[in-house]
Amino acid sequence: MEHRGQAESALGGAAYGMLFVLGLVMGVVGGFTQAAWHLGPVPAAAIAWLLGIFGVCLGAGRLMRARMGVGVTAAGWLLVSMPFSLKLSQGDLVIAGGPAGYIYLYGGIVALIVAFFLSPSASPSGSWLLHGQTPGNPT
Repeated sequence: MEHRGQAESALGGAAYGMLFVLGLVMGVVGGFTQAAWHLGPVPAAAIAWLLGIFGVCLGAGRLMRARMGVGVTAAGWLLVSMPFSLKLSQGDLVIAGGPAGYIYLYGGIVALIVAFFLSPSASPSGSWLLHGQTPGNPT
């Protein structure tokens, strides 16, 4: 097992922290805009958010070369999206139970799971970010 320096550990922690913040931001913006526009009866904004969530999480997992990249981003998204679907005693509700809300929430969870399983498991060489290599280039 390779010993990582303090700078590499700090850089890795900062990268995962930013992925978590990215998940939080996607949850907030997506929660408020998932029902913004429809193409006829099709909730196009919710479907666009599904593709965005899937792409960002899959990209995070592949760039970090670990499923933890997907997990951290997904945790941020779930931390915001799930409470947005709960009705408060005052009657506030961000993500309603209509077709757009169901597609956004349940489709988003499926997108996270698929991105998790399509991402590589942790490699012994670590992230491309920590070694200065471009993704897909083993040298």
